[in-house]
Amino acid sequence: MSLFKIFDVAGSGMNAQALRLNMTASNLANAETVAGSAQEAYKARHPVFASELKAVQGGEEATAQVEVKGVVEDNSPAQRLYQPNHPMADGDGYVYRSNVNSVEEMVDMISAQRSYQNNVEVMNTSRDLLLQTLRLGRS
Repeated sequence: MSLFKIFDVAGSGMNAQALRLNMTASNLANAETVAGSAQEAYKARHPVFASELKAVQGGEEATAQVEVKGVVEDNSPAQRLYQPNHPMADGDGYVYRSNVNSVEEMVDMISAQRSYQNNVEVMNTSRDLLLQTLRLGRS
């Protein structure tokens, strides 16, 4: 595999992790929101990734990249809270909190940050190897 293709692979991984971090931030921002019904309550969103194999063309080697397949909503039920004085309470006095689990989101955020950083390290190492190769060519 060409060292230049490593930048494509690591770059696609960085894009995927950036999306994951943005979704996690959105989920955490809406973790404590409430609604008047379970259907209106915020549902946690998570990206779905897949490895995309770039076909061999013109004698070049195949490379794999990260592809974002879509975004799915968490199907777990909204938390039902009895707050009869809340302005959004339903007829029975209940409001519905989002289904975001803050602890899981924080763990996901740490994982995404580490994955992003690993891709940065791959790019930095590849850059250093290419620079060393160029220096050898000058000698």
